[in-house]
Amino acid sequence: MPSTAISVTDLSKMYGERAALSHATFEVPLGTVCGFVGPNGSGKTTTMRMLLGLITPSGGTGEILGHSIKHPEKYLPRVGAMIEGPAFYPALSGRENLNYLATLGGFSTDRVQGLLEQVGLGDRAKSKYKTYSLGMKQRLGIAAALLPNPQLLMLDEPTNGLDPEGIQEVRDLLRTLANNGTSVFVSSHLLSELEIISDYLVMLRKGEVVFTGKINDLLHAQQPIIIAKGQSESDLNTLLSIAMSAGHHATIRDGALHVEGPKEWAVILNKVAFDAGITLSQLTPQLPNLEETFFEMTGDK
Repeated sequence: MPSTAISVTDLSKMYGERAALSHATFEVPLGTVCGFVGPNGSGKTTTMRMLLGLITPSGGTGEILGHSIKHPEKYLPRVGAMIEGPAFYPALSGRENLNYLATLGGFSTDRVQGLLEQVGLGDRAKSKYKTYSLGMKQRLGIAAALLPNPQLLMLDEPTNGLDPEGIQEVRDLLRTLANNGTSVFVSSHLLSELEIISDYLVMLRKGEVVFTGKINDLLHAQQPIIIAKGQSESDLNTLLSIAMSAGHHATIRDGALHVEGPKEWAVILNKVAFDAGITLSQLTPQLPNLEETFFEMTGDK
């Protein structure tokens, strides 16, 4: 019995001279939710496509549920996936689409209605797919990925197009699946959501793995952050100079100064800013969250 859902060693994918993924090594333990993050173009979808046997690696090895990715037929019956958005027949209803996919895949159709209810589409099972909103289409894609009752679920941006309520429902669904033994490997731009549900994290930057491991280990290793704002945006450059002159790494993002440093330095920043004629409208020391850490480690500012 393997101890990992996904195990990748030195995995690479070249397109001509460009490395879409370069010598990636990481593991995803069984029964966990693993977030898969990185800026656009960092190699997330390429990696998922290799793991599902859709494209061939240029080098390295990988295993899914104990089987080599060179033989996807040995593990794909136990894997559910939604990559680059779902595709369905517009003129068929949600239920008809799932019934068709279940029959095509050799799965029982008895679970179809239950899966529709599980993803919040029970009352729209008879509606044609072409009448679905983007969020509803994403939900149907997740239901389709669950048809094989998978041991491993791989989802690429599953909350795309969902409203806040829908995002929370998907979050709860993925956490419940993991608690019941399903391994979940999920990419998302909603880092705050991944921080809530993920046990592990794999982070890519320009095709290279920059972190793999427990998400709590990553966050606890980071420097505290001080977020500061003046009364006008023109104050930010002065605040940036103050922080950097004091030897702190600092950046301006989302209309605020983000300074790496102990919370005690906030008092000093407040005084120096006041002496420079700046009245701070915000001064918030905090431990870095996943979004702060992501920006810092990927340089995606």
